[in-house]
Amino acid sequence: MKKYLIGIIILLAIGFFAWKSMAPAGDPNRSAAGLPDPKQFAAQGGTEFEEAEYTVSVKYKMSYDMTALAVSTKKYSGYSLQDRIAPKDVAFAWGAVAEYNDRIDFHFSQSGRWYYWRVDDASVLAPVGGESGVNRHSANNHLIPSTDAIKAEIMKIKTGDIVHVTGYLVDINAQKSDGTYFTWNSSTSRDDTGDGACEVIYVTGIEIK
Repeated sequence: MKKYLIGIIILLAIGFFAWKSMAPAGDPNRSAAGLPDPKQFAAQGGTEFEEAEYTVSVKYKMSYDMTALAVSTKKYSGYSLQDRIAPKDVAFAWGAVAEYNDRIDFHFSQSGRWYYWRVDDASVLAPVGGESGVNRHSANNHLIPSTDAIKAEIMKIKTGDIVHVTGYLVDINAQKSDGTYFTWNSSTSRDDTGDGACEVIYVTGIEIK
């Protein structure tokens, strides 16, 4: 009986320490130090596909490589072309914003293809460089999967995940046979805010760490 109880205790201890070592999936207060600014380089070329009666032309502007902390996610399941080609947006943070995410009470949210953040007390933003520091080290990302397998991975991303994304910042030009036209252009700067400041990413590789 004693051996049996000792065995149970050992198993429980192993399970506890394994649980403690796991990344807290879905944790909005997770932090991650050492995540660098996204890397981008001028790119050429593009691709084309058909979706929702549109011929969609994708123009590569910059190659893009980002490892960042997901601070908010938003699914879009409508019938618009945007929703069909980019069914999920993810707000990512890196640098000081990711590092201090567990110590600053950020309120991140997304709606209508925008992302928003606020804090209850602006004085807490000093370690991340104030409001401009938050804007430079976080962004909303419209993720366009290049394959069904990548789409499946994008749909798995949760708040608190650290994600490595590779692909291209792109401009989208789409047209129907009746002349209906749609454009969607990516930002290429981490310093801009407001309308047009989101990254439109044609995702060719993704890893949830």
